Amino acid sequence: MKWFTPMLCMLSINSICHADTITIRADEWFPVNGDPQAEHRGYMIDIATKIWESHGHSVDYQIMPWERAIEETRSGQVDCIVGAYVEDAPDFVFPTSALGMDESHFFSLSKNNWKFHGINSLKQVRLGVVGGYAYDEGLLDAYIEKYENSSRVQIMKGNNALEQNIKKLISGRIDSIVESPMVMKAKLKKMGLHLDIQDVGTIGDPTPMYIACSPQNPNSKEYVEQLSAGMDELRINGELHKILSHYDIDDWEVSIVSNNK
Repeated sequence: MKWFTPMLCMLSINSICHADTITIRADEWFPVNGDPQAEHRGYMIDIATKIWESHGHSVDYQIMPWERAIEETRSGQVDCIVGAYVEDAPDFVFPTSALGMDESHFFSLSKNNWKFHGINSLKQVRLGVVGGYAYDEGLLDAYIEKYENSSRVQIMKGNNALEQNIKKLISGRIDSIVESPMVMKAKLKKMGLHLDIQDVGTIGDPTPMYIACSPQNPNSKEYVEQLSAGMDELRINGELHKILSHYDIDDWEVSIVSNNK
């Protein structure tokens, strides 16, 4: 949808004289992105909406399985995916500013004594993963690819893949799950299982996360440039802090600076 917006063009020398409805898709990965009907739909959705609406665009956000979201964005049916690593879709158009940092952690039942001690220790467990995810851009992803057709790695797909993996863990059908700690924390709290499942190790370094846009859309470069510039503005004017506070998340850039001191 495009329409002429002279007032927007008058408001800013950088404004484009049209406004788009930007479609964003991903599987539910709260607090990054959650229920499209909720008041707080996820911090990346709130950020994108705040920035793109300031340029006259509107955001159409819905959930769908991750692999399908990548496929439809790659083909141009959808404009952008949310919560992406570069490794997820290296051919997509990415902003220069990350919209978060993430790590891959392993989780198992609290009563289980297994801990992650390197890739070889995974041979002791049945690992639950989500189809199409990139986890560490290294050894773990290679391990998953090697054993994805065996009992060692069990792949779950769909909009509620993480919840299904948690149910498999509780029932004893898998021994460990690899997931983002902030996403796992939110999901376990929602399911009332935060005392039943423990963090048993991490792999790799923190990885930047982004909203990434379709290589088929000629407007993608404009969209990601608006995101990058908008992130700087939200950080300066305090709006980013307000958004993140709804989800009990700290600004990742501040955390990086603090950790390097």
